[in-house]
Amino acid sequence: MPRGITEPDKHGHFGPYGGMFVPETLMEPLNELAREYAHVRLDKEFHRELDFYLSEFVGRPTPLYLAERLTRELGGAKIYLKREDLCHTGAHKINNSMGQILLARRMGKKRIIAETGAGQHGVATATVAAMFGLECVIYMGAVDMERQALNVSRMRRLGATVVPVTAGQQTLKEAISEAMRDWVTNVRTTHYILGSALGSHPYPMMVRDFQSVIGREARKQILKKEKRLPDYLLACVGGGSNSIGLFYPFIKDESVKMIGVEAGGEGISDGKHAARFAAGKLGVLQGTKTFVLQDANGQIMLTHSVSAGLDYAAVGPEHALLRDLKRAEYDFATDAEAMNGVNALCRLEGILPALESAHAVGWLIKNKSRFTKDQIVIVNLSGRGDKDVTSMENWDREHAVAPQS
Repeated sequence: MPRGITEPDKHGHFGPYGGMFVPETLMEPLNELAREYAHVRLDKEFHRELDFYLSEFVGRPTPLYLAERLTRELGGAKIYLKREDLCHTGAHKINNSMGQILLARRMGKKRIIAETGAGQHGVATATVAAMFGLECVIYMGAVDMERQALNVSRMRRLGATVVPVTAGQQTLKEAISEAMRDWVTNVRTTHYILGSALGSHPYPMMVRDFQSVIGREARKQILKKEKRLPDYLLACVGGGSNSIGLFYPFIKDESVKMIGVEAGGEGISDGKHAARFAAGKLGVLQGTKTFVLQDANGQIMLTHSVSAGLDYAAVGPEHALLRDLKRAEYDFATDAEAMNGVNALCRLEGILPALESAHAVGWLIKNKSRFTKDQIVIVNLSGRGDKDVTSMENWDREHAVAPQS
């Protein structure tokens, strides 16, 4: 498949998906952002500055780690973990936050806002705002603030104002809505660092580009270690930033299969999930046309996931196009399967993964018979699980899982 098959047009359409579905008051700010990003995208000095901070501050490149015991336990493909959990702040989110704050500074913005679900994007944004001395406001659903209390504390310690959102389901969707309202009001001084590859153009393309450092590194690393490309790439998919960051540099390599794992929650039949491709349909949500969980009247449905970062009703538009093109496959893992992934990585590899990342690991365990010993799988370990310990313990109690001795 030729390079550029999923590049958006000038209006941000990835085939029939994407676009700019926003109030008129946001059109000019988004067009200004698109123009500025088109300039810096080709600016070698901007990329030199970004590469410097990714290396010296974030800690890139992250390792590509052979999970030997997990590989032996599953008895199939050789499993490598792309260790985004080792980035400063504990997840891949800082790749994008760093790129966007450098862009914001070039645009002369003095104030930064962001939304967050699991809190990792909020922490990453608060971190880079503190680093460059900019005011920072983070919007977060009240439910997510309770289950991600550690990250709320981290954001506040870094100097950010964390605003609880109590509307609707009080999770990520509502946090994005509040951030967009703030941006409309304060657009002259404020840049909105959207955290995932969704929303209105140019965000899906811009976030993908900043996160594609993951796939570029993984490609070089696997060629050095194995002298060949992997057979499979595997990553969780909420909005889709960590997965598209891994997938994008491999799109032209047709031999490399790509699998995205959504949140199956308590099961698709129960309706308590966030699996947009399994049960959603085409719609528009928060600036973009894509697959959305909605009822027959077009009303956005409630979602559920044990992981706050996957608990969202829409998926990034580039993922929708990759699925149409059959270039990527999308499936889901339930809460229980994600917890199985957590426990397997903890006990076999000594790694505590984020609940989001654990969905990919849990799916791999469930589907281990699909893979053979001569194959190589790269799993994007998009974040670490410190933030999720309380949620994990609550899940164990609710499901009568005996504590480990």
